[in-house]
Amino acid sequence: MQKKDLGLAILILVVGVIVAAINPRFVSAVNLANTANLVGLFGLFSIASAFVIVTGGIDLSIGSVIALLGVLFVDLIVTWGLPWPLVAAIVVAAGALIGLAHGWLITRVNIQPFIVTLCGLLIYRGAARYYTQDGTAGFTFGQSIPSLEAVIAGRTFGIPHATLAFAVVAVVSWFVLHRTVLGRHLFAVGKNASAARYTGIDTRRVTTLAYVICASLTAVSAIFIAMYTRSVQPSSHGNFYELYGIAAAVLGGFSLRGGEGSIVGVVLGVILLQVLQNLVNLLGIPSSLNFAVMGSVILIGVIADIQITRYRQARRADRALRGIAEGAVPRAP
Repeated sequence: MQKKDLGLAILILVVGVIVAAINPRFVSAVNLANTANLVGLFGLFSIASAFVIVTGGIDLSIGSVIALLGVLFVDLIVTWGLPWPLVAAIVVAAGALIGLAHGWLITRVNIQPFIVTLCGLLIYRGAARYYTQDGTAGFTFGQSIPSLEAVIAGRTFGIPHATLAFAVVAVVSWFVLHRTVLGRHLFAVGKNASAARYTGIDTRRVTTLAYVICASLTAVSAIFIAMYTRSVQPSSHGNFYELYGIAAAVLGGFSLRGGEGSIVGVVLGVILLQVLQNLVNLLGIPSSLNFAVMGSVILIGVIADIQITRYRQARRADRALRGIAEGAVPRAP
């Protein structure tokens, strides 16, 4: 565990103790289970966002993708009667295609990631609203699909399946990002794309893969969130979720400049954000302030990242100067 991750874990424990002291309901079994479920739901697309941020990119369309694919998931089951495993495969494949389109526009057409995904935010949200004619896509009253609910919305030993899915994705993502060639290439592209290209890395392919992974994980998240809400209102479903993903990644040590970060940090960042939101709810503070909390967290995270980077650069420069000085002055025999 890196120093950043350890510090974040300690902060979570401190905040958790404070919240429990203010309101003992925080440590109740029901509240902890609900919080764990939300950590899983929000954690999936937060890890997705991290894969893009590590390359120095950004995805502002995550919330709109969740809305569009959520509508598609519910409608194909309710209206078209397709078996849910097939629908889940279609939704994940659609997510992968969205990521492929983003990667192609960024690497081949040379459009900035901010512009590509900002346009995606508008396009996917508009498409979802048009598809439902600004209505709500949801399961009918009393409709039950036992196998779907057991797999997606169920619990094992009291642990929500969304949390278990998040744990599995986190472990696999940690291995991919920190123990594989692809992971090293993702960090290299984020650190210095030009230098990575000169070393023989196919930066276009690596960047495209990052966006495909991001959109595919977002599609998985869309399925779990659709089953959690049981209905999808395209005009509001998934609003600002992309900011949540960015906040969790920044808290986890991912620099918005790219080339830095840890999956363990993202997991801790998601937990901290959910603990803070739980604090807001338990204290009876208006839920609208959740967005203010997220905005403050992003701002503080970026400021901390800048200060830490400056400190590291100053220390490296100081060590270099001392090394030159020691090498230039002959030592006494």
